[in-house]
Amino acid sequence: MPIRTASASWQGNLTDGAGTVRTGKGGLTGTYSFKSRFEEGEGTNPEELIGAAHSACFSMALSKQLADAGATDIAVDTTAKVHFDKTDAGMSVTRIDLETVGQVPGMDEAQFTKLAEAAKENCPISRLLSPGAQVSLTARLAA
Repeated sequence: MPIRTASASWQGNLTDGAGTVRTGKGGLTGTYSFKSRFEEGEGTNPEELIGAAHSACFSMALSKQLADAGATDIAVDTTAKVHFDKTDAGMSVTRIDLETVGQVPGMDEAQFTKLAEAAKENCPISRLLSPGAQVSLTARLAA
């Protein structure tokens, strides 16, 4: 498997500086700053990028679970809410709430929920993050 890369640059001090983050193949490029991380400033932040990675990985893992169960017309939308809190150890990602909605004709809610839980357990990013942060899941089929 290939090694994936991303890079970040930063200019200035912590509170007044700014940076740029890029994925290796140029798919994503964004700015970040103290204000985008700790306030409501423009740009992205590491926690949003973790959320994007987690929701993308989970969606792919769920689509595999659904296909393995025989589903053929699959649509999955996932949001990751990353909680960035002050702890005794300093600022930490303490919890990630995954919220997923699937469109899977012919599947009932119970089976979808079971497969979504299996996807959460098997998603490589969930496995990476879950030793340090609680990962919760809310899964539902679209009406």
